[in-house]
Amino acid sequence: MTRIDAKFAALKAEGRKAFVAYVMAGDPDYDTSVEIVKGLPGAGVDIIELGLPFTDPMADGPTIQLAGQRALEGGQTLLKTLQIARELRKEDDTTPIVLMGYYNPIYSRGVDRFLAEAKEAGIDGLIVVDLPPEEDAELCIPAQAAGMNFIRLATPTTDDKRLPKVLQNTSGFVYYVSITGITGAANAEAGDVGPEVARIKSQTDLPVIVGFGIKTPEAAETIAKVADGAVVGSAIVDRIGKGDSVADVLAFVKGLSDGAHRA
Repeated sequence: MTRIDAKFAALKAEGRKAFVAYVMAGDPDYDTSVEIVKGLPGAGVDIIELGLPFTDPMADGPTIQLAGQRALEGGQTLLKTLQIARELRKEDDTTPIVLMGYYNPIYSRGVDRFLAEAKEAGIDGLIVVDLPPEEDAELCIPAQAAGMNFIRLATPTTDDKRLPKVLQNTSGFVYYVSITGITGAANAEAGDVGPEVARIKSQTDLPVIVGFGIKTPEAAETIAKVADGAVVGSAIVDRIGKGDSVADVLAFVKGLSDGAHRA
């Protein structure tokens, strides 16, 4: 059982929904990023998604693209991103960390070497948005063999024919992308999301977490009511990009987590 599996089991026992927060590693700089990540569990975050900066983030909107650029310009690397996880693990051995990004930096490092280093650093799961199920032998299956969850994205365009393929080697949870398009582009609507979540849950026992387009505590609550939890990324990253203090960023995150936990 991974930390992710344990977290969802605990939430289910408590009758609570999950709140997942995404931040870009190294944004706005390494030290501030470490401080923010360390503060997320205390702000009510159940699972941390740690973005791995990359030069060509095709699924991300301008907010997260700019965060990645800031991080890369500040010298952020894959190894420094794993070091952020290690810093959290010094004081928190229970909050799951999911590394989210693209395959190129992992491929460049070497899959076996990367998986060993990620596991040692305390990474619990991977979301690699540009590796489809047809490429599961590349990273997904080795990651699961190494004891990490491989989390797959389902979208509004994932039809009933495609869905079983998407789910076949997925573990931890399913990340449902609530809108078509890039991160931060539109608002998630519970009326649209609810039936899609139900459709996915009819095919899997995994929790279904909804992300993209959730920007307020009210939206987090509304979406969490029709799913197993909510993910917020762009709205948090936007605050960091605007230069909000760590305390203000964490207060904003606390409002979002409170919303999701009211569901």
